[in-house]
Amino acid sequence: MQYLLMTTIVLGLAVADFTTGIIKGYVTNQLNSQKMRRGGINKLGELIVMATACGLEFGIRMLGCYYDTPALAAVTGTVTASAVFIYIVIMELISILENYGEINSQAAWVRHLVKKLKNINRKDDDQ
Repeated sequence: MQYLLMTTIVLGLAVADFTTGIIKGYVTNQLNSQKMRRGGINKLGELIVMATACGLEFGIRMLGCYYDTPALAAVTGTVTASAVFIYIVIMELISILENYGEINSQAAWVRHLVKKLKNINRKDDDQ
């Protein structure tokens, strides 16, 4: 059941991000079918990665039972699937906020927040 919930949340966020991206393109007069196609393929990739992480978590649990270490395997698998899930959720939320900031000209706080989050990400990449 947790796998279904994780995948459903990722799917919902991907749809919200894609939709806000379309709205942003319309509002800014930059609606581009190539960007939409690329965005759709990226969303499909996220779903595949999430499904893979959930499958890996399930497989690690099964291996844990086989090797008589179910507790260790459960923790390892859960950490793997949860890390991927959290990363995708944060990434999607930032993208949705970024789109919203460009859709709503009065949402300066959103643009400021997204700018700070991007700066944090750049600092992490530099290290």
